[in-house]
Parts: sequence; C-alpha cells; structure tokens
Amino acid sequence: MPETPALLPPTREDIERLAGEAFLTIPAALRRHVANIVFCVEDFPDEDVEREMELETPFDILGLYRGIALPRRGVNIVRRANDMIFLYRRPLLDYWCETGEPLFDIVRHVVIHEIGHHFGFSDDDMENIETATE
Repeated sequence: MPETPALLPPTREDIERLAGEAFLTIPAALRRHVANIVFCVEDFPDEDVEREMELETPFDILGLYRGIALPRRGVNIVRRANDMIFLYRRPLLDYWCETGEPLFDIVRHVVIHEIGHHFGFSDDDMENIETATE
C-alpha cells in the first residue's frame, strides 16, 4: 500500500499569494491609495513588535501595518520606504486550525484590517468595508 504524502502547511509564499488575491477584492477607490503596499510574511513577529504591542505570546497578533497612516501624513513627512503589511504565518495557521474558517477569509480579514489602519479607520469602518466586498 503506497504511503500517503504528508500534508504540508501553507508556506510563506502561499500566504503572500493569498494576501495579493485578498488585496484585489478591496474596492478600487481604497486600493489606489495603497498601490505601493508591500506584503511581508514572517513566521512570527520579532521581539521588538512583541514588546511594542505588549503581546503575551507571539500568537496574539496575525498582522501588522507599518508605515505612515494617511491622517498623519503631511508635507513635512519624508517617506523612506513603502508601507508594509506584515502577516504572521504561524499565528494565522493556528487561528485557521482553531476556527476552521477558510484561510483566504482569514488573510483577507487581516489585510482589510491592516489597510484600515493606513486610512485611520475605526474597527466598525473596516467591518463595513469587509462586509460590502464579500
């Protein structure tokens, strides 16, 4: 009897691909303001993020927006890099296993939530965007 191949968890590249696909589901009116956003998939947040966000464990965060939010930008702000959304693979996979929700839906939720931080949106605003684009 042939052995069944081991199921492998989604890779960083898989999560990055899902993030790109999720990004395309966001209304164009919002997407055009974050056209240069970069998705960076890491297994876990680094120690600086853990400390800054006061996390109890590295599983307490699924994603993080890094950049200058639109409401805080001004003519005196010099941007040195593209805005980034970090997606944390292991916490995402842990959440996926715990909830049974489709991984795409989880990644999409995190992408929308983090882009919402770019715009300075409230959690209610982000929930409305997510609901409107489903």
